[in-house]
Amino acid sequence: MKELVSILLIGISLSMDTFSLSLSLGTLKGNNRLFLLPIFVGILHFFMPLLGNLLGLKIISLLSLTTNKILGLILIILAINIAIHFFKEEKIELKLSYLSLILLAVSVSIDSFSVGLGISALTNKYYYASLIFAICSLSFTYLGLTIGKYCSKRLGKYANIMGILLLLILGIIHIFK
Repeated sequence: MKELVSILLIGISLSMDTFSLSLSLGTLKGNNRLFLLPIFVGILHFFMPLLGNLLGLKIISLLSLTTNKILGLILIILAINIAIHFFKEEKIELKLSYLSLILLAVSVSIDSFSVGLGISALTNKYYYASLIFAICSLSFTYLGLTIGKYCSKRLGKYANIMGILLLLILGIIHIFK
Protein backbone atom coordinates (compact mmCIF):
# COMPACT_ATOMS: atom_id res chain seq x y z
CA MET A 1 0.00 0.00 0.00
CA LYS A 2 2.88 2.37 0.84
CA GLU A 3 4.34 1.66 -2.61
CA LEU A 4 1.06 2.55 -4.32
CA VAL A 5 0.70 5.78 -2.34
CA SER A 6 4.28 6.79 -3.19
CA ILE A 7 3.77 6.04 -6.88
CA LEU A 8 0.50 7.95 -6.89
CA LEU A 9 2.07 10.97 -5.15
CA ILE A 10 4.95 10.96 -7.63
CA GLY A 11 2.43 10.70 -10.48
CA ILE A 12 0.51 13.67 -9.10
CA SER A 13 3.65 15.75 -8.59
CA LEU A 14 4.85 14.89 -12.11
CA SER A 15 1.48 16.09 -13.39
CA MET A 16 1.54 19.49 -11.68
CA ASP A 17 3.69 21.20 -14.31
CA THR A 18 1.47 20.01 -17.13
CA PHE A 19 -1.61 20.91 -15.06
CA SER A 20 -0.48 24.49 -14.53
CA LEU A 21 0.55 24.82 -18.17
CA SER A 22 -2.74 23.38 -19.40
CA LEU A 23 -4.59 25.81 -17.13
CA SER A 24 -3.07 28.70 -19.01
CA LEU A 25 -3.55 27.00 -22.39
CA GLY A 26 -7.17 26.37 -21.49
CA THR A 27 -7.73 30.11 -21.34
CA LEU A 28 -6.77 30.46 -25.01
CA LYS A 29 -9.64 30.58 -27.45
CA GLY A 30 -9.98 28.89 -30.80
CA ASN A 31 -7.41 26.11 -30.33
CA ASN A 32 -9.14 23.04 -31.69
CA ARG A 33 -6.01 20.89 -31.37
CA LEU A 34 -5.74 21.19 -27.59
CA PHE A 35 -7.78 18.00 -27.09
CA LEU A 36 -4.69 16.08 -28.29
CA LEU A 37 -2.40 17.47 -25.59
CA PRO A 38 -3.61 15.15 -22.78
CA ILE A 39 -3.16 12.14 -25.05
CA PHE A 40 0.39 13.12 -26.03
CA VAL A 41 1.33 13.91 -22.43
CA GLY A 42 -0.15 10.63 -21.15
CA ILE A 43 1.70 8.55 -23.74
CA LEU A 44 5.01 10.27 -23.00
CA HIS A 45 4.53 9.96 -19.23
CA PHE A 46 4.17 6.22 -19.79
CA PHE A 47 7.27 5.70 -21.92
CA MET A 48 9.69 8.25 -20.43
CA PRO A 49 9.96 6.59 -16.97
CA LEU A 50 10.52 3.22 -18.65
CA LEU A 51 13.35 4.66 -20.73
CA GLY A 52 14.75 6.42 -17.67
CA ASN A 53 14.57 3.18 -15.70
CA LEU A 54 16.47 1.24 -18.36
CA LEU A 55 19.22 3.85 -18.32
CA GLY A 56 19.10 4.15 -14.53
CA LEU A 57 19.51 0.41 -13.97
CA LYS A 58 22.59 0.38 -16.20
CA ILE A 59 24.14 3.32 -14.34
CA ILE A 60 23.33 1.84 -10.94
CA SER A 61 24.83 -1.53 -11.81
CA LEU A 62 27.98 0.13 -13.15
CA LEU A 63 28.49 2.43 -10.17
CA SER A 64 27.01 0.24 -7.39
CA LEU A 65 24.83 3.08 -6.07
CA THR A 66 21.82 2.79 -3.77
CA THR A 67 18.65 3.48 -5.73
CA ASN A 68 16.77 4.98 -2.79
CA LYS A 69 19.18 7.89 -2.38
CA ILE A 70 19.36 8.42 -6.16
CA LEU A 71 15.57 8.69 -6.40
CA GLY A 72 15.54 11.13 -3.48
CA LEU A 73 18.21 13.30 -5.09
CA ILE A 74 16.45 13.21 -8.46
CA LEU A 75 13.15 14.28 -6.89
CA ILE A 76 14.81 17.15 -5.00
CA ILE A 77 16.72 18.31 -8.10
CA LEU A 78 13.49 18.14 -10.08
CA ALA A 79 11.71 20.24 -7.43
CA ILE A 80 14.53 22.81 -7.48
CA ASN A 81 14.40 22.94 -11.29
CA ILE A 82 10.65 23.53 -11.27
CA ALA A 83 11.05 26.16 -8.54
CA ILE A 84 13.68 28.03 -10.58
CA HIS A 85 11.38 28.19 -13.59
CA PHE A 86 8.46 29.14 -11.35
CA PHE A 87 10.25 32.07 -9.71
CA LYS A 88 11.64 33.30 -13.05
CA GLU A 89 7.99 33.47 -14.13
CA GLU A 90 8.86 32.23 -17.59
CA LYS A 91 6.11 32.67 -20.09
CA ILE A 92 5.47 30.14 -22.83
CA GLU A 93 4.12 31.45 -26.09
CA LEU A 94 3.17 28.86 -28.67
CA LYS A 95 1.59 28.58 -32.03
CA LEU A 96 -0.40 25.45 -31.42
CA SER A 97 0.42 23.31 -34.40
CA TYR A 98 0.64 19.53 -34.09
CA LEU A 99 4.42 19.76 -33.84
CA SER A 100 4.24 22.37 -31.08
CA LEU A 101 1.79 20.20 -29.14
CA ILE A 102 4.16 17.24 -29.37
CA LEU A 103 7.13 19.39 -28.32
CA LEU A 104 5.10 20.80 -25.45
CA ALA A 105 4.19 17.27 -24.33
CA VAL A 106 7.87 16.25 -24.50
CA SER A 107 8.93 19.29 -22.46
CA VAL A 108 6.53 18.51 -19.62
CA SER A 109 7.39 14.79 -19.75
CA ILE A 110 11.17 15.08 -19.38
CA ASP A 111 10.77 15.07 -15.60
CA SER A 112 9.20 11.61 -15.76
CA PHE A 113 12.34 10.37 -17.51
CA SER A 114 14.45 11.52 -14.57
CA VAL A 115 12.06 9.86 -12.10
CA GLY A 116 12.44 6.66 -14.10
CA LEU A 117 16.17 6.75 -13.34
CA GLY A 118 15.47 5.97 -9.69
CA ILE A 119 12.08 4.28 -9.76
CA SER A 120 13.62 0.90 -8.99
CA ALA A 121 14.18 2.18 -5.43
CA LEU A 122 10.42 2.31 -5.04
CA THR A 123 9.06 -0.61 -7.04
CA ASN A 124 9.93 -3.38 -9.44
CA LYS A 125 6.57 -2.97 -11.18
CA TYR A 126 7.80 -0.42 -13.72
CA TYR A 127 4.91 -0.77 -16.17
CA TYR A 128 2.42 -0.39 -13.33
CA ALA A 129 4.14 2.80 -12.11
CA SER A 130 4.36 4.19 -15.64
CA LEU A 131 0.68 3.48 -16.19
CA ILE A 132 -0.18 5.42 -13.03
CA PHE A 133 2.06 8.29 -14.17
CA ALA A 134 0.34 8.28 -17.58
CA ILE A 135 -3.17 8.25 -16.10
CA CYS A 136 -2.31 11.05 -13.65
CA SER A 137 -0.72 13.24 -16.30
CA LEU A 138 -3.48 12.65 -18.85
CA SER A 139 -6.14 13.40 -16.24
CA PHE A 140 -4.41 16.49 -14.86
CA THR A 141 -3.75 17.86 -18.34
CA TYR A 142 -7.39 17.40 -19.32
CA LEU A 143 -8.54 18.83 -15.99
CA GLY A 144 -6.23 21.83 -16.40
CA LEU A 145 -7.52 22.56 -19.89
CA THR A 146 -11.10 22.31 -18.67
CA ILE A 147 -10.61 24.42 -15.55
CA GLY A 148 -8.50 26.90 -17.53
CA LYS A 149 -11.57 27.81 -19.54
CA TYR A 150 -13.32 28.98 -16.37
CA CYS A 151 -10.67 30.13 -13.89
CA SER A 152 -8.00 32.77 -13.63
CA LYS A 153 -4.34 32.04 -14.28
CA ARG A 154 -3.48 32.35 -10.57
CA LEU A 155 -4.49 28.76 -9.85
CA GLY A 156 -1.62 27.58 -12.07
CA LYS A 157 0.89 29.13 -9.68
CA TYR A 158 -0.61 27.26 -6.73
CA ALA A 159 -0.44 24.01 -8.68
CA ASN A 160 3.28 24.55 -9.32
CA ILE A 161 3.90 25.27 -5.64
CA MET A 162 2.06 22.06 -4.67
CA GLY A 163 4.11 20.06 -7.16
CA ILE A 164 7.38 21.54 -5.88
CA LEU A 165 6.46 20.77 -2.26
CA LEU A 166 5.37 17.20 -3.06
CA LEU A 167 8.63 16.51 -4.89
CA LEU A 168 10.73 17.97 -2.05
CA ILE A 169 8.88 15.94 0.60
CA LEU A 170 9.15 12.71 -1.38
CA GLY A 171 12.83 13.39 -2.11
CA ILE A 172 13.65 13.96 1.55
CA ILE A 173 11.71 10.84 2.56
CA HIS A 174 13.69 8.71 0.10
CA ILE A 175 17.07 10.13 1.08
CA PHE A 176 16.54 9.42 4.79
CA LYS A 177 14.71 6.13 4.29
